[in-house]
Amino acid sequence: MTPRALIAEDEPLLAAGLRADLAAVWPALDVVAMVGDGERAVATALAERPDVCFLDIRMPGQTGLEAAQALAEDWPGGTPFPLLVFVTAYEAHALAAFEAQAVDYLVKPVDRPRLAACVARLQRRLADRAPAPQALEQALGQLRGLLGAPAAAAPRLEVIQAQSGNLVHLVPVDEVVYFEAADKYVRVLTADGEHLIRTSLKELLPQLDPARFWQVHRGTVVQARCIASARRDDSGKVFLALRQRPETLVASRLYAHLFRGM
Repeated sequence: MTPRALIAEDEPLLAAGLRADLAAVWPALDVVAMVGDGERAVATALAERPDVCFLDIRMPGQTGLEAAQALAEDWPGGTPFPLLVFVTAYEAHALAAFEAQAVDYLVKPVDRPRLAACVARLQRRLADRAPAPQALEQALGQLRGLLGAPAAAAPRLEVIQAQSGNLVHLVPVDEVVYFEAADKYVRVLTADGEHLIRTSLKELLPQLDPARFWQVHRGTVVQARCIASARRDDSGKVFLALRQRPETLVASRLYAHLFRGM
């Protein structure tokens, strides 16, 4: 079958250049879509089911890595997960992380011989592609490694300052059951209420103790001691019952490994 690819790059000239270079070194490849931001990359990939995704690391909205995370969480079971190639400006720590996880990457401006070597690897991997569940689990492992790369050190939060009109609520972090992304805000859920803070989950995460607060979905971080039980379904998702709140949280396949019996 003809291999199919998606290119996600917010700079049109670079996207066109990558497409032209791919046509030269991989004539059989069918580029089914070119998009300029992470959200459209996810939506288009889920609709088109390409074999390969070329994801720019820095894009408006979601980054390439965040788009890959969303794809891994929402990808339908039984369908081969696409091979991922990250395209980035030179950043030594990012390249080291890609290499450590055996993830394909390209450095801007893309060098055609380097692209040809990347294409050769992709062709071998497509020819020897593992069954869908095994391929997805391998991709999940790589993404966990990338998402778990050390972030810049940040002071640990002890108190959340949540403003409501002229009133500022001081919420001890230890009282938070979970945090949930809500557009440009984060919902802060405690046993007896909730607050909104004007920050992103991405900015908040480095300030939380990862031993206490577990990310279980790209939009949800829960305090581990507040989880009462975890139930896995056939799709690989895990449903979490909480000790102090009535709602059930969903842990995606990317984080399901956190919930295994000892």
